[in-house]
Order: sequence, then C-alpha cells, then structure tokens
Amino acid sequence: MLVLGIETSCDETAAAVLEDGDKLRSSIVASQVALHAEYGGVVPELASRRHLETILPVVEKALRDGGVTLGDLDGIAVTQGPGLVGSLLVGLSVAKAMAYSQRLPFVGINHLEGHIFAGFLQEPRPTYPFVALLVSGGHTALYHCPEPLYYRLLGRTRDDAAGEAFDKVAKLLGLGYPGGPIIERTAREGDPKAISFPVAQFSDGAADFSFSGLKTSVSLFVQKHRPLTPRLIADISASFQATVVKMLVRRTVRAALRERTRRILVSGGVAANRPLREALQVEAEDRGFEIFIPPPALCTDNAAMIATAGHARLLAGERADLTLNASADLKLAE
Repeated sequence: MLVLGIETSCDETAAAVLEDGDKLRSSIVASQVALHAEYGGVVPELASRRHLETILPVVEKALRDGGVTLGDLDGIAVTQGPGLVGSLLVGLSVAKAMAYSQRLPFVGINHLEGHIFAGFLQEPRPTYPFVALLVSGGHTALYHCPEPLYYRLLGRTRDDAAGEAFDKVAKLLGLGYPGGPIIERTAREGDPKAISFPVAQFSDGAADFSFSGLKTSVSLFVQKHRPLTPRLIADISASFQATVVKMLVRRTVRAALRERTRRILVSGGVAANRPLREALQVEAEDRGFEIFIPPPALCTDNAAMIATAGHARLLAGERADLTLNASADLKLAE
C-alpha cells in the first residue's frame, strides 16, 4: 500500500510517500524558521500564507522522489489537528482535492498520534503496551498506549509546553529563535549545576507538567544579574535545560512504573534534545526499560509520521469524507 502523507499543522510544510507502513520512499519538509525568526515565534497568518506557496511544490517533490504518481497511490493521510487552523486548512484542502480527483480514500490524522507513530519508522519498533511522552513546542503530555490506535491520557502540561518554555527562555537570554536548538548549543559551554531552578511538584500526585514557574524563576534570575556575561548565559542555559530534562524524565519514569510497563516511546521536537535522549538512556540501563526515540529528523514535524499513522487507520478500514474539517484543538485522548 502506497500512502501520501501531508502535514501543515504549524510552520513546516511537509509531504511523504510511505510503502506498506514501514518503507519510507520520500520525506520532504519545507521549514519556515527563517520567516518567523525575527518575530521570536510563529505568526499564524504568515505561516498559512507560506503553506499556500509551498504545498504543491512540496507534494510534487515527494511524489517525484518517491518514484510515484498520484495514480499510483492507494490512500492519502493528512493532519486534521491540533494546530493553527489556517495552516491546517491548507493541507486538508489539498488532500481532499487530490482524494476527490483520484477517487482515493483518505483519513484525517491527529498530529499527536503522528508523533507516536514516528517511533515505528525505526528498528527495533516498539511493541505494545508502552507509555508515550510527546514533548514539543505546542504539546507536552504522557499517554498510555495499550494497543494500536488506542490512547489514554496520563498527564499533560498545566501551562506552557516544554518547547514553548525553551523559546521563551531563549528570548529572555537574547539568543534567538527557535529556542530549543540554540539553548542546547549554548548549554554545552555552561555548568548544568551552576544554578538551582525549581522543579514543579503537585500535591495531588498528578503526572502533569508545569513550566511557568521555571520560566519565571529564570526571568527573575536574569533581571537580578544583568548585564549577563557569555559565561553566565551558558550557565543559565545549561541549568534551565537540566531542570526541564529532570522534570520530563522523572514524570515519564513514574508513569511507566505506575502503568507497569517497561517500554517508553518519546517523540516530538524536544525529543531531538541530546541531553534528554541521554538521560532517558541512562534510566533505561538503570531500570531495565526499553526506550524508543525516533531519529531527530523524525522528532520534529514531518509528513512521514502522518503517513505511518494514516496507513494504520486505512488498514483498519477508516475513511473520511469531504466534509472533514480542521480542528485546532483536536484531542488524542481525555
């Protein structure tokens, strides 16, 4: 089965061709980072306009690089949500038009489910059940995945997502956008133990996350110690990053132990962070866990993950009709 995946939930225009659920024939991603960098974050109207400009060339290149034509496809998968509604509508409109013109089945995919399925584009593949940590610029959540296409929410962020916190702290330090990669690079020159920042705790024992207190703590520290030297900026970056990693790893391990599973899948843009990957591998070795983390290129938004999830749902007999609409706040599980 050949499936075309289309992803336009935020600021990447992406298309991919997948064969039989695991053979990636092409994956094209057109980034908008340069467009939004001067604003310190994604501007929704600019993002949707750029999607309009790039979606058809991106899809055409994915088909060409995959050695297929529209007529060769067996189905189309497209991100339905969550995300920026204007961006989502661009991808959804193109997918529906192609499905209608070629009489192809198509399905709408939850972006978060796509991130989970990114873990199946590598060897070894995860086996069920497992706990999934989805950690990105817009989402930080834990899910229990007992079987294919079924999810139970274990915990979510109560305020900022982890990636959003990286962006905001990078802006406080004058480092630029996007914050995650910049802070990781800057932190290499710093001491992760130089500054003690707080890790959020919840009295109700929830497996939730919170990054607003950490962000405020960094902001107060920056205000108190201005002007910042390059060395201090590096120490702040390293200490902030170490605190985020500690919170993510601690919550994820506790969730896995609570669910009595030894398998953990981690995906989303922040999963490309090397200290997070290394900390999770240490936990895996210490506790006998199996950790599944896609390559960095498949952690950030891409269409290969959408095609993989779409393949599974098409095989399960799911079909969408042309009334399918974008859903900016689409939930994966409650």
